[in-house]
Amino acid sequence: MAAAVQITRREVMRPPPASAGGGGRRSPLTAFDRASTDGYIPAVYAWNAPAPSNGEIVEGLLATVATYPHLAGRLGVDDRGRRCFHLNDAGVLVVEAEADGDLADALAHDVYKHVNQLYPKADQERADEPLFHVQLTRYRCRGLVIGTACQHLVADGHSMSFFFTAWATAVRSNSAILPSPVTDRTTIAVPRSPPSPVFDHRNIEFRGEHSPRDSYGTLPMARIKNFSVHFPEKFIASLKTRVGGRCSAFQCLLAHAWKRVTEARCLAPDELTQIRVAVDCRTRAKPPVPMEYFGNTVLWAFPRMRVRELLSSSYATVVGVIRNAMARVDAGYIQSFVDFGEVTDRCGEELVSTAATPGMSFCPDLEVDSWLGFRFHDLNFGHGLPCAFLPPDIPIEGILVFVPSCSAKGGVDLFMTLYDDHVHAFKQICHSMDRTIAKI
Repeated sequence: MAAAVQITRREVMRPPPASAGGGGRRSPLTAFDRASTDGYIPAVYAWNAPAPSNGEIVEGLLATVATYPHLAGRLGVDDRGRRCFHLNDAGVLVVEAEADGDLADALAHDVYKHVNQLYPKADQERADEPLFHVQLTRYRCRGLVIGTACQHLVADGHSMSFFFTAWATAVRSNSAILPSPVTDRTTIAVPRSPPSPVFDHRNIEFRGEHSPRDSYGTLPMARIKNFSVHFPEKFIASLKTRVGGRCSAFQCLLAHAWKRVTEARCLAPDELTQIRVAVDCRTRAKPPVPMEYFGNTVLWAFPRMRVRELLSSSYATVVGVIRNAMARVDAGYIQSFVDFGEVTDRCGEELVSTAATPGMSFCPDLEVDSWLGFRFHDLNFGHGLPCAFLPPDIPIEGILVFVPSCSAKGGVDLFMTLYDDHVHAFKQICHSMDRTIAKI
């Protein structure tokens, strides 16, 4: 039985007035912000005892948030009625809680039910809802879980990794000089004059008249199963050997997971399957976006194959399809997207992202995010690294998230969601590289 969690304190806390950086100004949403998920993304990490006090963690949080005014601000509207950020230093939500069990027991039993008690739930209907939430949960063993939820319009995973690292540094040493983020969104990815979009962004990143987003079905929440699998370093090395040549762990594992999920779903041989792959545009843009930029810079690649071709092709072939699709998100494509954002901004058009919504099923497709380049698993608030990453209950079918394992043995954890009828079949074959498909 999952440990019960009792809230002991709930307060919106502002950064120190002397260091707050908002100043009451407004900041526009970029095209990248508008294309991202309009919702709160949770991240939940656990540390064994000993752990820093709640006071130390909150003090470090507020000192760090002072240099990230978007996190302490609120969503509002500009003079034309378009959504924007109001950098008013209104504060972040801090929740303190106690669990009536030991952390080890909580991690070992029914973790997917328990994790939903470990981060605050946003009320997006509230005009003054904080954009960043933190919950500190203490266990009888004095173990600690830090659960956060951030409105994705504010920042992507890379940016939040940068923020978390700064937060941990502030807690370890309150005299440390924190890295300074780049927060001016008007100077990032500047449109051409005149703006000249050449790709159909209205139907790719946004829900236009011909967007394929509305072709996906829905499932009852109870039929969407959240689970995880672990891929050891040895398994990943074997995959890379099969691919041959230069290949990232992410591309190898994605090719493998795509094959196995497709097989577990028993899709028709002639059906087309594709993956919506998140691609960070920071280093791909010209000029490059500073790595310290705090915001969203993600677009998507769409590798696609017929089921028959995917299941019968070598790993090298499938990795090539993934790599080629990602390569198409190049400087030219990014500039076209920025120009499209400028065109729609000038005419005051509100765009709706193609991001998934609760209950949606991507089958026969997938959506994938890689956290392999982020530093979340390295977070040290003064008493060691996290012992576990606790995946939230994602209410969307067909999501894959690759995360560096917190295990001392390393490797990669894959957190995913599937239709419950497909889970057993996937688990049976997910560590096999030598599948033979009888009828494709």
